[in-house]
Amino acid sequence: MTAPSTFGLSTEARNLHWLLSNLVEEVPGVHSVTVVSSDGLMLLSSDPGLATAKPAETKTGPKGSSADLATIVSGIGSLTVGAAKLMDGGGVKQTMVAMDEGSVFVMSISDGSLLGVHATPDCDMSVVAYHMALFVGRAGHVLTPELRSELRKSMESAQ
Repeated sequence: MTAPSTFGLSTEARNLHWLLSNLVEEVPGVHSVTVVSSDGLMLLSSDPGLATAKPAETKTGPKGSSADLATIVSGIGSLTVGAAKLMDGGGVKQTMVAMDEGSVFVMSISDGSLLGVHATPDCDMSVVAYHMALFVGRAGHVLTPELRSELRKSMESAQ
């Protein structure tokens, strides 16, 4: 993983970058992680340098691009919220998609943002979900509109 530059960011933004990096480095089987805003924009990524990479240049992640993972997470989040409304199921807390060659986990953050993880097919799903819940618990209360704006700007400059 290429560490994103946190130079010039607020303490809260640097802490979120650190939490995200920790999630990828500490949890076995995790390929990449992203946080998307409620309107579908990528706020954080474990590999922001790959946001514009061509699929042939990378080996992990959806087509190798964190932008692709953000798109998938946003789409899954939207679909599950719509399904929950149709079924009067209340708020969506977590969604997991298991595939032959990997897994995608999506967890809601308190402000409507989403945490998405792409992992190996043999990852320990309970460990991934546990660490995602820790991230959401730590990050949810600091994702203010000001911080989301700062994170969006830093992602734009990284691309």
